[in-house]
Amino acid sequence: MGGTEHLTVQREGATLVLTLNRPEAKNALSLPMLVGLYDGWLAADEDDTVRSVVLTGAGGCFCAGMDLKALAGKGMERDQYRDRMTADPDLHWKAMLRHHRPRKPVIAAVEGHCVAGGTEILQGTDIRIAGASAVFGLFEVKRGLFPIGGSTVRLPRQIARTHALEMLLTGRPYSAEEAAGIGLIGRVVPDGTALEQALAVAGQINACGPLAVEAVKASVYETAELTETEGLAAELKRGWPLFATDDAKEGARAFAEKRPPVYRRA
Repeated sequence: MGGTEHLTVQREGATLVLTLNRPEAKNALSLPMLVGLYDGWLAADEDDTVRSVVLTGAGGCFCAGMDLKALAGKGMERDQYRDRMTADPDLHWKAMLRHHRPRKPVIAAVEGHCVAGGTEILQGTDIRIAGASAVFGLFEVKRGLFPIGGSTVRLPRQIARTHALEMLLTGRPYSAEEAAGIGLIGRVVPDGTALEQALAVAGQINACGPLAVEAVKASVYETAELTETEGLAAELKRGWPLFATDDAKEGARAFAEKRPPVYRRA
């Protein structure tokens, strides 16, 4: 089903589960992980039987950011991964959801540390669920670095600017409760249950019309920076054709017949 030594891929019904799998390094980003992530996003985009994606981390940790040893040039990666980066120099940004937006909903299931590059990837996800002991933060300024994964642009658009600037400029950690309070994540759950809860949300999404789900997600993002008038026009252009699809007809029949709908993406 794909994946690499640092990124596992599993199917849970109509959900593709991507797991950052380098627990000995708190799932710090590596080249094999980035290649596996990007391939996972592409696999979800290209497979119409996949209706949602869950991103999580192994070993009770989400992601502790970039592997600074690798950033300093220490350690060797397999030639196959270096070749992928040579062929597509933008691959790492696509993997981190900076230059790629999956068309399927992406749900983050966070346990433990989700800091630096982990918090940057988080901002590219759509729905965010975290265990009570999860920790968030952008630590780059404390190390004399810049959060170049998109945070200076995205974070002030996702949470209040005062909170975004405090997180960006102090480099301090945030608890799950505080992250939820400022709107960085949507839900705090008991430790160890984030993946279970994320899969439950994914199941609710999977039961909806897939064409409608994808169109709604696309509309939210493409209209975000438009004026209200421009956004409403774009919404109508994207949404109106859905009413003529077989999905819409099936939804109406199922409602009338008081049964769950069976969608076939047509």
